[in-house]
Amino acid sequence: MIVQTHRILVINPGSTSTKIGVFDNDQVVFEKTIRHTIEEINEFQEIIDQYEFRKQVILRILDEEGININKLSAVCGRGGLLRPIEGGTYEVNDAMLEDLRNGYNGEHASNLGGIIANEIAHGLNINAYIVDPVVVDELQDLARVSGVPEIPRKSIFHALNQKAVARRASLDLNQSYKESRLIVTHMGGGITIGAHAGGRVIDVNNGLHGDGPFSPERAGTVPAGDLISMCYSGQYYRDEMMKKLVGQGGLMAYLDTNDALEVEKMIEHGDDKAKLVYEAMAYQIAKEIGSMSAALEGKVDAIALTGGLAYGKDFINKISERVSWIADVLVYPGENELEALNEGTLRVLNKEEMPKHYPNFAE
Repeated sequence: MIVQTHRILVINPGSTSTKIGVFDNDQVVFEKTIRHTIEEINEFQEIIDQYEFRKQVILRILDEEGININKLSAVCGRGGLLRPIEGGTYEVNDAMLEDLRNGYNGEHASNLGGIIANEIAHGLNINAYIVDPVVVDELQDLARVSGVPEIPRKSIFHALNQKAVARRASLDLNQSYKESRLIVTHMGGGITIGAHAGGRVIDVNNGLHGDGPFSPERAGTVPAGDLISMCYSGQYYRDEMMKKLVGQGGLMAYLDTNDALEVEKMIEHGDDKAKLVYEAMAYQIAKEIGSMSAALEGKVDAIALTGGLAYGKDFINKISERVSWIADVLVYPGENELEALNEGTLRVLNKEEMPKHYPNFAE
């Protein structure tokens, strides 16, 4: 049987870089991280204004590498801060583009992903897609209740990598993602732990500025009363308090670094404070995994650990020692976002899944 080859361009914009990859089915043809200088970025007043600049850089590099874009089957961009939607692969449409351009849920470089993908795909008369953006919301109703009616719990997490790893773990368990009951833990600059059941993430901590374990640069759950007292102490502006929670929290706050490798070196040189804080982060991750096992009623097929921190063997062991009684621990280091974007697009092109439709909320 002849297997059709689909050539897919994937685009993952970051604050000062754009990662691109070209795949023939699941094989990498070309991959590159394009670095943008501060001077280049500062020429644009708004993030959204960068899309034409970044698009032209991508096209130039593909041309220099001898990659004929006319052979592309589809283009996929990183999903941005859209309205809450269920997981899956979405065809880029006008309603999505409008929300990305307007920064419906906030401004972030990931908003450029769908726009650039659409711009390139439109000129080639092929489809553009996004896959599992951070706003994926599949929470069960029980998980939304916070204790304060005005502040419902929100689903903002590393959906792209979590979903990709959940599928990988399910494959290793010889079952489908929809059959699996998994706890997936993404451990990077932010840390999110999701309870996956029936192909949905029914509970997950808010990895942006919400709850859960502290991370290399985020504070996670902190005592609410003391936080309110700090806010009204007159010592801090709102932006300063937000930075304490996101960007300057976690390892940064305690150890002045968000680099796990640097922290491990500090521990090797006998730094007791670094040892305590690093182990506390593993301890909090393990506690959150325990919490998600309750969300799954104790019926857990496996615990999957992923993200950059999953490269640290000692760190993984600290977590595994506390949670291996729940289920087997599977480790998938790294984020592999380009591969995840490609896999989501490939499932649609191979007709394993139907593309989802981003609704027009104005209708």
